[in-house]
Amino acid sequence: MSLPEQFHEIAKRVNNWGRWGADDEIGTLNLITGEVVRGAAAEVRTGRRVPLALPLQQDGVQTGMIPGRVNPLHTMVQINQELFGPGTVATSDDAVTMGLQAGTHWDALTHASHSGKIYNGRPADTVTAHAGARFSGIDKVTTLVSRGVLLDVARAKGVDRLSGDHAVTPEDLAEAEEFGSVRVRAGDVVLVRTGQIQAYLGGDKHGYAYPSPGLSIRTPEWFHGRDAAAVANDTLTFEIFPPEHEDLWLPVHALDLVEMGMLQGQNWNLEELSTACAEEGRYAFLLSATPEPFVGGTGTPVAPVAVL
Repeated sequence: MSLPEQFHEIAKRVNNWGRWGADDEIGTLNLITGEVVRGAAAEVRTGRRVPLALPLQQDGVQTGMIPGRVNPLHTMVQINQELFGPGTVATSDDAVTMGLQAGTHWDALTHASHSGKIYNGRPADTVTAHAGARFSGIDKVTTLVSRGVLLDVARAKGVDRLSGDHAVTPEDLAEAEEFGSVRVRAGDVVLVRTGQIQAYLGGDKHGYAYPSPGLSIRTPEWFHGRDAAAVANDTLTFEIFPPEHEDLWLPVHALDLVEMGMLQGQNWNLEELSTACAEEGRYAFLLSATPEPFVGGTGTPVAPVAVL
């Protein structure tokens, strides 16, 4: 089944292929300039640090809905082992098996494809079983530090958590900007809070996964217009799930990652940040969120920290 004309019309309007050259592999992260980072550093006033990652654990957010995306399986391979003989210093080591997108993570630009293409018009078959992503793998993102902006859509609407059928619209994002007295600027990393992660934190992982509020197919144009560098939120699927248009699955993924070349983040815990921003009365901060450099990875765990 081919993608509908509505999708292709939006794709044309947000397409960034060639904007930073034919060889570009990082997309909108090019918007994070030295000037942007200096401005981000200026947002630090109290030094309050807020962690945004979920714990990596076997009872994580994955339910089996996404084949192969397993929660971390943690194994001890050494326990107080005296490697160099009796009475020497002993060490303990661990190993882990997990989906790279199992917990709090970034999607690489190669995580999605459509019509046989990935970002910048490269063939989708450059992602292979043995090497992973030949182009635009997550390892190409060597640093990710910028000004972060929290768009607290739930708090702006006066609720703890959006309903499962709520598609976050550009109007919702603008309302959250006004609520936080902040405006998204070029090079910003935008964090969109729905409150959905409260379901997982409360022990309902299946309710967290489905149904879920998330970004509408209309939001990529809003982020494109603001020149956002990346977007993350507090849901499993990033966009509304089930989809707002029948039989149009993951259109926001395709528009953000493939057409725009903009990183997406999921399963970010924005609850403590929501409280901190409300207490301090400001919704912009320094954000450190450099991905783990898995070569050829189509996604990666990340442990982001907001500094206010």
